[in-house]
Amino acid sequence: MSAPAGMTVLDPTDETTPQQRERLARPESLAGLTIGLLDISKPRGNVFLDQVQNRLLDLDAKVIRYSKPTFAKPAPADLRHEIATSCDAVIEALAD
Repeated sequence: MSAPAGMTVLDPTDETTPQQRERLARPESLAGLTIGLLDISKPRGNVFLDQVQNRLLDLDAKVIRYSKPTFAKPAPADLRHEIATSCDAVIEALAD
């Protein structure tokens, strides 16, 4: 599935060379899925993720919390690998 007409989706890991990627189909339900919550270490991101976690638990999802060492750099490769191999989906907190 591609982005809706008039919408451009950019990969924030490298703005100089945006790549085309197909969006994955959304799951019918989050029940039973493992959702990773990634705090990028900006102020109050954890507050936002606390609320997201409560909502996900209400939907019977399993939640695993992760945190980047700093918001100024991409997540370390080992952290990205752990999230990719442990989670069905991930939500990042970009709040300030």
